[in-house]
Amino acid sequence: MEKTRQSLSWVRAGEPKHARRRTEAARGGIAVELIVRERREEADRVISLLLARPDGGILPAWEPGAHVDVVLDEMTTRQYSLSSDPDDERQWRLGILRESESRGGSARIFDAIETGSKVKLSEPRNNFVLKPALEYLFIAGGIGITPILPMIRTAERSGVSWRLLYIGRSRRSMAFLDELASHGDHVTLAPKDEFGRADLAAWLGEGKLGKAVYACGPEALLLAIEHHMSGWPTGSLHVERFRPKVFEGCDDDCEFEVEFVESGVSVMVSPGQTILSAAEESGVPVFASCEEGTCGTCQTPVVEGVVDHRDSILSQEERDRHDLMLICVSRAAAGCSKLRLQA
Repeated sequence: MEKTRQSLSWVRAGEPKHARRRTEAARGGIAVELIVRERREEADRVISLLLARPDGGILPAWEPGAHVDVVLDEMTTRQYSLSSDPDDERQWRLGILRESESRGGSARIFDAIETGSKVKLSEPRNNFVLKPALEYLFIAGGIGITPILPMIRTAERSGVSWRLLYIGRSRRSMAFLDELASHGDHVTLAPKDEFGRADLAAWLGEGKLGKAVYACGPEALLLAIEHHMSGWPTGSLHVERFRPKVFEGCDDDCEFEVEFVESGVSVMVSPGQTILSAAEESGVPVFASCEEGTCGTCQTPVVEGVVDHRDSILSQEERDRHDLMLICVSRAAAGCSKLRLQA
């Protein structure tokens, strides 16, 4: 997917709010400066960038579902899914949608980055991991096709049964159709101007153990999929979102204490304040990026306490363990007056 996962601002806690370093303080730092070997028009308002090291050397390994951080300048960083072949050690490909309300990320890439341009990127990170299954159903909406493409390659190589439902406004807006054509009946195209709304229930069929669904696309599509799969076995659905999930009825009115075990610092988190903000003000070295619970940069181990999870990344199984949390959005659960975190 072109995961412009919102505007991303790198935050090293302990620096004043007005003086945040927004790029190289990212967890893992800048991995490599790459050259754009090829820029291609893939669909209406969609381009791909084929990236390689200037010396043609080997790039960091990655797995399907991974994304990288594209650093445009000290104040502008965006995240995009890797859409190329994970087995290709020398090239990465990004698919980029020009957002209609771009705040300087995708518009700048479209206007300024050409074949031969140099681009700074982080090492790949993965919050959308392809796990072993007996059967894969992939659903992509629009630019959400980008993280799905490497998953298809992996499923094809492993010999596991798979199908793809690819939804878009029109064929002209749907990227990588030529690449998908080689997969024949495995792929169902559903441009809305030709077929109307896709029948998700009919396409998904019945849930069963070993049948896994991986979906990426607009929130309305993901909510519809979640609705249709409400009775499926736990862990059947895996999603990646463009925007943070909305949690109804969240209460930010409770004050609670957070002890950062490694730093030896305890802070009180005020009503409406985030743990990240409290850490920043107290000089605790915690990294962050999106500040919306979508990127995973601020993921922090929980030593003790019960978490009110409000992120868009962790699975239900991970939430139930209460041993990890995203401190940019999640808080202590009601009735939990103190969290102890490994930071």
